[in-house]
Amino acid sequence: MSTERKKNKANNIKKDSRLKNMKDAFLEFWQEFKQVKYGITGLVLLMVFILLVILETYIIPFSEAGKRWNDISYWKDNPRSAAPVWINWFSSEKSAVHEFLTEPEMNVTETPQFKIIEGVFNYDYKYDLPPAEITFKARAKGDIVVEGEILRPDGETISLVQKNYHSRNEVEIRIPLASEAQSNVINFGRLHESEENRRSISTHQLRPLNILFARAEEGILTAPVALKGDYQMKFTIAVMGEGAYLEEPELIVSGRIFGFLGTDDSKRDLWSGIVAGSKWGIFIGLLTAFVSVTIGIIYGVTSAYYGGWIDSLMMRVAEIFASVPMLPVLVVLSALYKPSIWILIIMMCVFYWVSPVRTVRSMALQIKEETYIEAAHALDASNRRIIFKHMIPQLIPYAFASMALSVPGAIVSEATISLLGLGDATIVTWGQILHSAMKNSAILKG
Repeated sequence: MSTERKKNKANNIKKDSRLKNMKDAFLEFWQEFKQVKYGITGLVLLMVFILLVILETYIIPFSEAGKRWNDISYWKDNPRSAAPVWINWFSSEKSAVHEFLTEPEMNVTETPQFKIIEGVFNYDYKYDLPPAEITFKARAKGDIVVEGEILRPDGETISLVQKNYHSRNEVEIRIPLASEAQSNVINFGRLHESEENRRSISTHQLRPLNILFARAEEGILTAPVALKGDYQMKFTIAVMGEGAYLEEPELIVSGRIFGFLGTDDSKRDLWSGIVAGSKWGIFIGLLTAFVSVTIGIIYGVTSAYYGGWIDSLMMRVAEIFASVPMLPVLVVLSALYKPSIWILIIMMCVFYWVSPVRTVRSMALQIKEETYIEAAHALDASNRRIIFKHMIPQLIPYAFASMALSVPGAIVSEATISLLGLGDATIVTWGQILHSAMKNSAILKG
């Protein structure tokens, strides 16, 4: 029993010694690392992104953005290519914000043959620039007839839509009012426009919602002035057939501004994409940095320890890898193989491991001459034990610093590959967001 206690005591001492060595190594690393100002800046940014990953579900409006980034149906209620909401803070002309009108004033009349639903949506328009679109949305089944009109603050009424639907199964009705009411709205604008202006402007230049929310006066087609106030959008819906119904009617007012960073051409919320993509950026950066730096340190120490022709050969191999232009090779390999985040990480590790080798080798040559290394040789310690137990632990501070400085490079490399359309399209990354913006000419569209 006493022998077992001695063994346990010895094991505890060894464990405490290892923990103390790790603590000392970390403190030594921190003392060196905090002297580098840009290193501290990088560490702060890394902590911010890690915090974003932890709080992702609480700070983004679309909690499934990471899983359903490429699912267009998930984003269909958003406005297309909308600017951020804070644009209104700095602009003299205020843009309409994105709204959902979900509680209409309802009146239902039922007969044995059909049901008449009358709904009124009240929209308080207080902006200078009108919405991009207004969509009527509902779930329905059976024979459905939808008629809609809008009552403006000036008392004018414009017919918006008249459509029929027939479905034996439940469907989602979506009616874009701007396109459906285009001819009626343009005719309304022509009634109040001067003869000269009517001749000078063609129909394809007109935007129905600019006219719909403008004052009924000369210039309504060429230079519309916003008519602010309460707009009433009235819908009369006839529901016919056995088991027919219409539920959850709502109006989606697609604003010109949306969210903290706006939306892209596919209606995806960019703030949700940036936050959801940060976890992949951090994962790619940390994993690539850890693997490549670990390989580089082991390689450099091994080269310095053996010396002679082994050292020369190993350094020539490292120089060959260092001389290969990484980005063109990554582009070619990404084009040859099916885009995958794992393949990309492996390819980056193949090139990134050479970065710390020369520095590690020079440090290891000094460590090799220390007396405790000679003592280990005298005690007939194996080469593997000397390298992994006595030399590599001395390089932990440098390893931490090298990993921290390698993370941004790995993230930028992935973003570059994805920007060229060769990244993993199954996940959302910052590079994929940039690629989508470039493909849809986001810069030209503003």
